[in-house]
Formats: sequence, structure tokens, C-alpha cells
Amino acid sequence: MLNSSHQHGTKAAAADKSIKGDKKKKSLLPSIFGKKGRSGRESDGDVLPDLNRQYAARSFFLDASPLIRKSFSDRPSNSRIESLNLCTFERPLEEQIIEKKEYRIFVGTWNVGGRPPHVGLNLEDFLQVEEGIDIYVIGFQEIVPLNAGNVLVIEDNEPATKWLALIGRALNRPKCRSLNDRDEPSSDSNSSKHINQVKEEKTGRTTFQRSSLKALSKQNRANSDLAKICNCSLDPSSVHWRAREMREFIKRIESIAVDENSALPCCGGQEKVIGTDYCLISNKQMVGIFLSVWVRNALVQHIGHLRISSTGRGIMGYLGNKGCIAMSMTIHETSFCFICSHLASGEKEGDELRRNSDVTEILKNTQFPKICKRTTRRVPERIIDHDRAFWLGDLNYRVALSYEDTRTLLDDNDWDALLEKDQLNMEKEAGRVFHGWKEGKIYFAPTYKYSHNSDEYAGETVKSKKNRRTPAWCDRILWSGDGIEQLQYNRGESRFSDHRPVCAVFKTQVEVSNSGCYRKGHSSAGGRSSIDETIPQRHSFYEF
Repeated sequence: MLNSSHQHGTKAAAADKSIKGDKKKKSLLPSIFGKKGRSGRESDGDVLPDLNRQYAARSFFLDASPLIRKSFSDRPSNSRIESLNLCTFERPLEEQIIEKKEYRIFVGTWNVGGRPPHVGLNLEDFLQVEEGIDIYVIGFQEIVPLNAGNVLVIEDNEPATKWLALIGRALNRPKCRSLNDRDEPSSDSNSSKHINQVKEEKTGRTTFQRSSLKALSKQNRANSDLAKICNCSLDPSSVHWRAREMREFIKRIESIAVDENSALPCCGGQEKVIGTDYCLISNKQMVGIFLSVWVRNALVQHIGHLRISSTGRGIMGYLGNKGCIAMSMTIHETSFCFICSHLASGEKEGDELRRNSDVTEILKNTQFPKICKRTTRRVPERIIDHDRAFWLGDLNYRVALSYEDTRTLLDDNDWDALLEKDQLNMEKEAGRVFHGWKEGKIYFAPTYKYSHNSDEYAGETVKSKKNRRTPAWCDRILWSGDGIEQLQYNRGESRFSDHRPVCAVFKTQVEVSNSGCYRKGHSSAGGRSSIDETIPQRHSFYEF
């Protein structure tokens, strides 16, 4: 007993000496807390003893719990420690997506056979302007004749600007008062000349004057300046500047008046623009290929990272008489790519392999520049990297049947049998082209090749087999990505060209983030509350 008491007293004395030794080691603490404050008064007398007691208790706790010193990977599970909110960076970024919006996108393609448009050409039926579309993607092929002068010498952009004027007039016609409101006339040259003459007699000028075209082109280019800006900056001042510029731009467009030297989209003379629903985001021409994108004014502020890339696949494998124009942009937090192409022609056996090669090279070589200001944000640089992609154009795939067999099936309206021999369907099913791309069911007649200003296919009126073409679905629209639903897929009936225009309407989902982050899996540019939530919280072992 006596020996046990002696041992207990020895341990108590050792513990007391340990505490005293710790006090001596921390002699700096009294000097800190014992100093006079700014008011000149001494600190409270009970602060130092209380602090020493807490320090002694902490030392005893650490000595009694050596496992605390182990690494986080080795320490045993403890519910009290696991519940500590040391950091919230591991929270799934998908939680930052608060909603998904739906937009309707119109996609149209038309090979116009090298013919410039006339002032009376009405595009309203083709563009379906009454359908509540949010975005228009309109692609043309052969807006100029594919001769040596246009391919090798200088690009003629006058037809492109005329098409821009006609598209703008059609999209914004409800807001205009114009003497030109008339149905599309016959597309023969006499009617076109008559309309121009009437226009000149009434107004003293035509819609398509060179000076007006330059003004229109300049105005259209200015429209896309803000959309090219990276819209994911963390700097609030840049976000506010962008929003302010957008508001001023939309206000300027809605209030602008068209004088006799102006040629803004809907008018070409002495009319006044009361307001416009759509504005041009961007347009690009490569020889005969021409792509333009129009959006509702309210949507402009949500578009960013606008980039364009062109790939030539024509003469010598790189000239622009064949190839594509690709346009990339983000709408809210979702990336979109629109590809307008004109692939290799020909209906001989094996020509479909050249078209397959064009598609492969376009997917391989089309590259978009880096313009994003944030290194942590992944903005797509290739077509296949986009969330949503739409491919439109004269793909030139033919029907793998003779002219006679094709005509027999057409007369019987047996389109299913014809589509089974459609080269694009056959090549896709074989996995040789457009892997992963989708196309809606075709319920319309072949779009190529028609006689001029006629509903008859060219072979019906041409006796020479040399100029005869087997009817085919050359003009197509495909898409890639999730969150896309095709609502329409049909063709127009304009006789303006030897091709019929083809259009599709899509309903697509767009991710909208509460913090401006690009998309799930990428960093966020949140508001103040979101940033505060991600600051690691400091915890003390005194809480135990």
C-alpha cells in the first residue's frame, strides 16, 4: 500500500513538473497577453490562468491520443472528425446547374445554283417566320458560279450581301412597312427585270445598290463584336460592361431608321424600321458556300466564344469551291457548332468514297482558335467536342440505282425502296461516315435535280444522257449530341434553283448555371455567396 501511494505521488509530481515545464517553454505567452492594450489598460487578470489551463488540457489530450498525429489516410474513422467541414471543393459541380432552358433552332440549306437573288424573292415560307424560332442557321451553296475567276482570282461577295438583305427582310418583315410586300413571283428573268423596273420607277433606286450593300455588310459585322468576347470572366466589371454594351446595341438596333443610303436587313429604300426581332450574329463566305446565324435580340447577351473556321476540299484538295464553313459559339453554358458544307459531286460508282473522305478531313482539320480567358474552362476546339452540332448542306450523296429504276420507284411513290439505296444511309449504316450523327426520317421527294423554273426533274426534259441526273436527296441536315429533338424535316418548293431548299426545326436544351460556370465538371465563376461557401472552415481541437 505504502509503495503504491509512493508511486502515485511520484506520477503526480512528474505531471506537475511537466505542466510547469510547459509553462516555462511558453513564457512568451504572458509577455504577449500581459502587454497594455491601445487604451493603456492591463488585460484582465483571469485571462492568463484560463489560457494556461486550456493549453495544459490540450497538451494532455495530444499526449493521450498519439493517433491524431497520423496521416489522414492512416487515422481511424471518427464521426466527430469526419463531420468537420474542412473544405467544400469536393462538392459535385453538377449541383451548380440550376435549370435547363429550351430553344427552337431553325436549320436551312439551299444550293442556289450560282444565281444571284432578285428583289422580289420571298423567303418567308422557307424560313417559317411564324413558328416562334429562337435561332436561325441558314446555309447556302453555289451563291456564285463555281468558275475559275471566283475560285482562283477574287471572291465575289455581292450575292452574299443580297442574301443577307433578303433574310433580314423576311425575319423582320412584321416590323416594317414596305411597298415591296408581295408574294414570290415567277423566277424567270423577265419577271425579275420587271420587278426591278417597277421598283426603280417608284423609288428611283433598287434595293441592291453597291453602296447599300457595303453599309449592310458593315452593320452586320458590327453586330457580332460582343458575341466574340469570352463571357466567363470572373471580373464583375467586365460582365457589367458586356451587359451594358448589349443593352445599348439592342436599343440602337430597335430605334434605328433606314435612310435612303442605308440597307439594313428588312428594307431597301425609304422605309422605316419600327423594331427588329432578329439580329445577325455572324456570317461567313467561302467562294460559293455562305453561312449566317441570326438570333432573337434577347438571346444575344447569352452568346459568347464566337469563332469561325473554314476548310477547303475543292480543287487540289484545299480550294474553296468545295468544303465547309463551321461556326462555334456558346449559348449560356452549352456549346454549339454549325457546319455548312458542299461535298464532292458526281454520281459515278465510287464517288461516295470521295464524299466520305471530305467528311473525314473536315472533322479532322477544322480547328477553332482559343479565345477563352479562363485556363480552367474547356471551350471546344474541334467539331466533335461540342455539346450540340448541326451539319447542313449539299452533301451530294446520290441514289445507287440507274436512272430508269429510280424513275420507276418515284412514279410509284416508293420512297422507302429509294431510301434503302440512298448512299448516305448506306455509308452511315456501314460505319464509314458520320459515325454517331443522326438524321430524321425523310418524308419528302428527292431535292435534285430540277429543270429551271419547273417542277420536273432534269432527266424528263433533257434528251441527252450526258446532262441527265438521277434524282437524289443531295441536300441534308444531320445533328449530333444529346438534348436535341427534331420537330420538322421537310423541303421547300421554290423553283429558283435546280435544288429544292431543305429545312428542319429542332428543340434543344441549354444548360443555365447559377454562377456562370461553363458546364458540369468545370470551374465556376460564382457570386459572392457561392465563393463564401467554398472557403475552407477552420476548426480547433479545443472544440473537443
